[in-house]
Amino acid sequence: MPRNYKTTTVFTKPDPKFGSLLATKIINKIMQGGKKTTAQQIFYKALEVASKKIPDIEAETELERQEIIFNQALENIRPAVEVRSKRVGGANFQVPREVKRNRQQSLAIRWLVDNSRKKKGKPMHLRLSEELVDAYNGTGTSVTWKENVHKMAEANKAYAHFAR
Repeated sequence: MPRNYKTTTVFTKPDPKFGSLLATKIINKIMQGGKKTTAQQIFYKALEVASKKIPDIEAETELERQEIIFNQALENIRPAVEVRSKRVGGANFQVPREVKRNRQQSLAIRWLVDNSRKKKGKPMHLRLSEELVDAYNGTGTSVTWKENVHKMAEANKAYAHFAR
């Protein structure tokens, strides 16, 4: 059989609590050393703590409140544009580009988890919950990261004609 077809299909199962593929992606990013159960516990505890910190969400059940929190937090972190380095005539230019939906999601998840890991002195579920609450409110390290990326893209929009 010829090898010119794409066979790498990734089957990810939705997480057991929310039935959400997005939650699974966050859990997989939190996971270290293949310890998925530990990563799930961290994520679920973080959402419980975050849900208590944000009492004014209109939802019927606690699960819906938590799902609204992590969806809105990731929506607030998601970047619309980014800069890519491009070499033109011996000089490197930071060229702004639109970000595709899948990359927006993966960048948001990466920034959320990495910025939670950078904080020290508390258990991971508390650090993650703080980052989720901050992102939900439109503040925090991850949102600042997104804003910095947008500022860089805005500052370098003169080089947008180099984009392909």
